[in-house]
Amino acid sequence: MRETYRCIVRVEKTHGRKGEVVTVPVHGLPSLVREGLRVAVVPPELSGPRWRTVLALSHDDRAGDLVAISGCGTLTEAEALVGRYLLASVKDLPADLALHDAGRLVGRLVSDGRGEVLGTIVEVMSGPANDVWVVSGQLGEILLPVIDAVVREVPDMGPIPVRVPAGLTWEGAGHR
Repeated sequence: MRETYRCIVRVEKTHGRKGEVVTVPVHGLPSLVREGLRVAVVPPELSGPRWRTVLALSHDDRAGDLVAISGCGTLTEAEALVGRYLLASVKDLPADLALHDAGRLVGRLVSDGRGEVLGTIVEVMSGPANDVWVVSGQLGEILLPVIDAVVREVPDMGPIPVRVPAGLTWEGAGHR
């Protein structure tokens, strides 16, 4: 079977003289870079390795991650990566990626446990503790926290079953 890859970050800029770069997530994904992750640089350079390994990673509460990548030990080598993207094998990404992949969630239908369609996901907001889905439907709009008690799975097709917690209200429609 053919291996599947996902574009996870774009190299935004260089940082320092030791070849580190700042990466930012793409396609509404959360940060998926981690130490030891094997990544492919695209478009590939004419010479040099296509596959690299994330050697070190740090977060500084600003946009992006500070990343050290194998084969990139100088400022000149880091500059060659700016504007390129890093791909990772889907098998190396978190198993719950479907819960956070805004590109694949926006536009999906959401249903209650009985199969009644509640609405459509119109936005995925990233929060410090968990993501939040903005669901818009006939009753208005509701913010659903993406936690185990609300969302247990995201099927490949069809509506996503959720359990709306007691006390959450639909904007403009009262309680459901």
